[in-house]
Amino acid sequence: MTGWALFLAALVTFLLSHAIPVRPAVRGWLIDTLGRRGYFTAYSVLSLAVLAWLIMAAANAPYVEVIPPFALLRWAPVLIMPVVCWLAVAGLIIQNPFSFGGLGNRPFDPEQPGILRTTRHPILAALMLWAVAHLLANGSLSHVILFGLFAGFAVMGMALVDRRKSHEMGFEWVRLSRNTARFSLCAPRPWPRPGVWLAAFAVYAVLLHLHAPVIGLSPLP
Repeated sequence: MTGWALFLAALVTFLLSHAIPVRPAVRGWLIDTLGRRGYFTAYSVLSLAVLAWLIMAAANAPYVEVIPPFALLRWAPVLIMPVVCWLAVAGLIIQNPFSFGGLGNRPFDPEQPGILRTTRHPILAALMLWAVAHLLANGSLSHVILFGLFAGFAVMGMALVDRRKSHEMGFEWVRLSRNTARFSLCAPRPWPRPGVWLAAFAVYAVLLHLHAPVIGLSPLP
């Protein structure tokens, strides 16, 4: 299996691996079986593995130009990925009653929502920014499909998760979410602990270092 067929198979696998484990019945069973931390760890490992396969399949698909390869656009991932890493790290280390993540031990405090003041969905926001940055830098048809779907999935996911959580939580949604936003660049910025920034830049450095050997292309313009 090569070319567009491999890309389609990887894309379908990725979508199913994200759609099935988050279904309420499946998610509940997996958490009961693996534990909350085990569920999120296994989900993250599976997602990263399938994502790596999908990216390599997109790179090997036949090249059809959609966005011209402007040199300036190659800087988009380099400049945006530190923010992506910060969102991902900050979103994973807290308790998040509204969305994905939630590996932290400290209960959520609606008076000090941290990163949730900017977005209730830091993982989805990270995915959205990652996708937009890489779409700009990789303008072939397979990459436009790939990253365009990711960006659209992230944006729609924020709305769908908000709707589901508000229905499940009822009045608690109003009380707990009052100082949060779905995604707002106008909300007061949280001041993350220095350790969060250090962890985010460590993740960024690792991704920068592994990009060429794993993906086969240097991320540097």
